[in-house]
Amino acid sequence: MERRGEPFMTTLVFVHGWSVTNTSTYGSLPSSLQAQASAAGIPLTTADIWLSEYVSFDDAVTMPDVVRAFDHALRDLHLQDASFACITHSTGGPVVREWLRAQRERPGAFSTIRLTHLMMLAPANFGSALAQLGKGVLGRLKAWAGGVEPGQRILDWLELGSRESLSLNLDHIHGDDPAERGQYLFALSGDRPDRSLYDHINSYTGEDGSDGVVRMAAANLNARHAVLTRESGGDVNALALNVTTAPRSAFKLIPGASHSGTDQGVMASSPPATVEALLRCLKVRDAAGYRQLCDAFDAENAQRDANRVEKESVGPFPARVHIHDPRSMLVIRLADEGGEPLHGARLLFKAGTPPNPDWMPQGFMLDRQANSRDGNVVTFFLNHGLLAGVPRVADPDSSRRTLRPAMDSHRPYSATIEPTDLSGLVHHALATTLARDDLFPIFGPHQTTVLDVVLPRHVREGVFRLTQSRAPEDFHHPEPGDVIP
Repeated sequence: MERRGEPFMTTLVFVHGWSVTNTSTYGSLPSSLQAQASAAGIPLTTADIWLSEYVSFDDAVTMPDVVRAFDHALRDLHLQDASFACITHSTGGPVVREWLRAQRERPGAFSTIRLTHLMMLAPANFGSALAQLGKGVLGRLKAWAGGVEPGQRILDWLELGSRESLSLNLDHIHGDDPAERGQYLFALSGDRPDRSLYDHINSYTGEDGSDGVVRMAAANLNARHAVLTRESGGDVNALALNVTTAPRSAFKLIPGASHSGTDQGVMASSPPATVEALLRCLKVRDAAGYRQLCDAFDAENAQRDANRVEKESVGPFPARVHIHDPRSMLVIRLADEGGEPLHGARLLFKAGTPPNPDWMPQGFMLDRQANSRDGNVVTFFLNHGLLAGVPRVADPDSSRRTLRPAMDSHRPYSATIEPTDLSGLVHHALATTLARDDLFPIFGPHQTTVLDVVLPRHVREGVFRLTQSRAPEDFHHPEPGDVIP
């Protein structure tokens, strides 16, 4: 990258999202950015800007296919300094992140072109709740009406809790800090749906805590990986908590912006706040500057969260009130020590001491969705504000009127895992989190946590016995015996 004091010049590549068939999807953002870049000390000419056209609406196309084609297209740019910056929208974020991983893991097969700034608008980093519906009958009908296919293989990646998205995100969580090697990642998300685009058949399009397509928590790369597993030498049915936190990443909420649309779309409508945020990202020159922008974005997000009331006009009727508490997403993978997925197991959240499921805050659970390919992976959408405890919410039009009273936190939070097989030669037993472990710290506002629950696999002596008896013995109804330690 350039040294301090040298003019900042860059090639800027735009990468669109899923099912796009026309470059009009970029709206006026490229021209708006170009017009305001000079004032920010970032000279951009038309020759510096490239708009992507990639196919995601073909059922045969996979994410690795798109990544390979992206790498090939970059080679044709003949970049002066073999580096570029990138602005993505929606699925474009995962596409470029998968390309960065391919560069690291297969250096001989992928180009050495260096990405300096990755600015992701509304990125579906942890997928979208809508992807599962896009794979269904309604999605196919909509695609058929548009003369394309749904893009089944890309939707597989985008489904909440997909093995592909989890692989990429766990690599990020456990990886090194990109900013320390001069690579800066930014996630910019709208903070509410465009109510005019609400689909009455699909309530996810109006889901608070999302931009109408992607949840803010699913866009944010400030994620965690938590593991519940038994401790060596400890109670076999008590699960200890271990947590790994991702490298710090810049995350910015764009107030009033939604996922798409010409009126509120975070990209297509080119909100001034989007352009300003992108220019601030492009001005980052080193790790220290990146951390300063992270701090600034965090402060601005906190200010936005403090002003959490939205009133939606409903014609002649009283306005519909939306209280925008921060949300958290929890992706739970249930398996045992042998790596076998646990289907049908139930995870029950509890609050207080002694733990009681009835003491969980009312309304904390907003949604749950099992992955269609891996049924042991379930994504929960939680109200982080209610879990943390929230102050009184007053009506912005009349401060003496209470929209919601103050609510206390019900910590500590714990969990019990109830498998379906509680007996037999091989089975699992009820397991609980350790009393010392409060689950609340694993949840972050506008953040995602991947939680691996690993249950002990109980194998009894009856699975394998030795005998010296020469007389025939029938063992088709074996005695289970004790659990093998």
